[in-house]
Amino acid sequence: MNLNPKELERYARHITLPQVGLEGQERLKEARVLCIGAGGLGSPVTMYLAAAGVGHLGVVDADTVDASNLHRQLLHGESDIGAKKLDSAKRTLSEINPHVELACHDALFQASNAVELARGYDLIIDGTDNFPTRYLSNDVAFFLGIPNVYGSIYQFEGQVSFFAPRDGGPCYRCLFPTPPKPGMVPSCAEGGVFGVLPGLVGSLQATEAIKWILQIGKPLTGRLVHVDTLSMRVRSFDLRKDPQCPLCGDEPSITELIDYEAFCGLPQGDEAEVPEVTAAELAELLQSSPEEILLVDVREEFERAICKIDAARHVRLADLSDQLGDLPRDKRVIFHCKSGVRSERALRQAQEAGLEQVAHLAGGILAWGEQVDPEMAAY
Repeated sequence: MNLNPKELERYARHITLPQVGLEGQERLKEARVLCIGAGGLGSPVTMYLAAAGVGHLGVVDADTVDASNLHRQLLHGESDIGAKKLDSAKRTLSEINPHVELACHDALFQASNAVELARGYDLIIDGTDNFPTRYLSNDVAFFLGIPNVYGSIYQFEGQVSFFAPRDGGPCYRCLFPTPPKPGMVPSCAEGGVFGVLPGLVGSLQATEAIKWILQIGKPLTGRLVHVDTLSMRVRSFDLRKDPQCPLCGDEPSITELIDYEAFCGLPQGDEAEVPEVTAAELAELLQSSPEEILLVDVREEFERAICKIDAARHVRLADLSDQLGDLPRDKRVIFHCKSGVRSERALRQAQEAGLEQVAHLAGGILAWGEQVDPEMAAY
């Protein structure tokens, strides 16, 4: 028996379950699980895996804690703001269960290091919020022959599945053969997220991982569970393995890791050059030559109620196409939003409409608050 007396006491309610027992708890102790991300989904995933007694838990994250994380990322607290997420994650998880061996990988999960980071683990749990990393985690898991537990959240809705193509099920590419165009799906920072939603979805991901380790129940292989918290409807959809899938299909065309940023349509090389100004440059322009520029805020009205730059004209992004003709051609038009995603879309619309003197504020009003007006409220 590999469990010491303190572990036997800690896991007593697990061991009492006939589907788990001593053998199952020992399997949990021997398991090696890698969670990509220590944020909204990564918080409940790692906390419940640690509490359950998963013996070897890896966490990949290179981000720092921001105050806007705290309403949903329960690994971190007020005193952790500005610190590495891995540091607070390690403290929290060690406090939950000191018997767990933690491997904290302070790195971005990229094609250049993904295989090295994931090798040796039995299972990957995808706690990311961007499409390049989702496709990457799916592909790495396939090449290493291990399952990938998928989860995603958006505003009030989330979904979960268990991708194990080596066992005959579909992979993420079977469900989503092509990624959406950049900017079409807002991030949590742009679109918002219901604070408890990551707890629901991440707990389901942890459930799937623990079931698989114990070899009990029926995994979500070939199924997608969708949760709508506003109606509290939970729906299950059947998924099929795509025989034409470029990764796990009959004649695969993807046989190694690829450039996932390029695959997802993110700007590359010269395409990445977008006319932009920094917050400091914008502040200088507003001070020295305000008559030569027009600052346009493309956010929603409720966002402006939280914070705004007084000099900006308000034109919602949804209304911009109808008002492009009213924008001056003899001034430099600078768009801004919260973080730079919507303002770049506004910039592209203006360019397509023939405006030449256009730019956008890099980093949005968040950058303005950090670099120019530290007293400004952030959200």
